[in-house]
Amino acid sequence: MPEFIGGLPVHPLLVHFTVVLIVIAVVGSVLTAVWPAVRRRYGWLAVGASAIGTLLVPFTTTSGANLAARYPNNPAIEKHEALGDLMIWWAAGLTVAVGALMVVHTMAARRVTTKVAVGSGGAEDVRETEPAKAPVLVVIVLAVITVGVAVGAGIHVYRVGDAGARAVWEGVENLPVQNGG
Repeated sequence: MPEFIGGLPVHPLLVHFTVVLIVIAVVGSVLTAVWPAVRRRYGWLAVGASAIGTLLVPFTTTSGANLAARYPNNPAIEKHEALGDLMIWWAAGLTVAVGALMVVHTMAARRVTTKVAVGSGGAEDVRETEPAKAPVLVVIVLAVITVGVAVGAGIHVYRVGDAGARAVWEGVENLPVQNGG
């Protein structure tokens, strides 16, 4: 993976893309968990955003490690790196939670076709039943898990970003303006 594109480090470019997707996934997952109309229309988009965000996390952390190697023994960067290394677990957990919720929802929403034997001649009558109702308890448990993991992922992505911003920008406001600013 290249470390720089057009003279800019790849890490902040990937970070912004990853963070936007994870935040969209967090908001989408919470809405999917608590609002059935959103679940029906947009739930799979939340799963997609979460999955793509999860896939980007290793690229983001690898590019960050490459950049951090240029600044050895920096405690602020080390803290940012340590937090960043944990992001994969939150992102993957969110993908699994909202994905499980959507699988249960999709399975429950499908119409079930049954064949019923009619008469003694062995003729079959095909009937479509109403959509299966997901067990309420399963949906509630998955929704609570999804909201919990989404909140945790949102908090963690904030913590990682805050540590990274502090590593880069802390103290800049105290520097004198150069060239007449």
